[in-house]
Amino acid sequence: MDSATSDARTPLGASADNGLKIVVVGGFGVGKTTLVRSVSEIRPLNTEETMTKAGEAVDDISEVRGKSATTVAFDFGRITLDARNVLYLFGAPGQQRFWFLWDRLFSGTLGAVVLVDTRRIDDSWYAIDRLEHHGTPFIVACNDFGGPAYAPHQIREALDLDPHVPLLDCDARSRASAKQVLITLVEHVRNHHSGRYDAQAHVPHQELAL
Repeated sequence: MDSATSDARTPLGASADNGLKIVVVGGFGVGKTTLVRSVSEIRPLNTEETMTKAGEAVDDISEVRGKSATTVAFDFGRITLDARNVLYLFGAPGQQRFWFLWDRLFSGTLGAVVLVDTRRIDDSWYAIDRLEHHGTPFIVACNDFGGPAYAPHQIREALDLDPHVPLLDCDARSRASAKQVLITLVEHVRNHHSGRYDAQAHVPHQELAL
């Protein structure tokens, strides 16, 4: 599996002056931290803490029994697109008690990735609802947990997705797969705004050379 490790010493060029913000959201234990870690060019900032017995009364871990740590604020990673454009990745916490942070994370966001575990598809409803409320362009990526396979139209129907919202499969552990998710999002954002962004915010497909 192509699980990437990042170089904490990767410098940010002095000419970089256009920061583009992307948020990764989804349910508890769906792989947001893993995706940010896989694709970031720097060692990601994360706020993972060890899960304790006390938390079992607050967080439903019945579907994520193997999970031993959880994000309590947000994850942060970075990708340099070219000399001037930098992509900043924020992974949102999945537990319901931290959802109040999401609206702040969405502020100034270029677009979002909604990660979905098809075994727990209902956990994605809140993320989609909040993004639609904010008018934030987003795509849906189904993370591979080895569960039952569903046809794209079944997932779209379950999530009540608009036809224009891209839907794709991914493996959050794989750098190549996470890269394709981000490429899909950037292209969707570009199409969504239909040329309303200026040249600085134009991010061609080939510039995502991670």
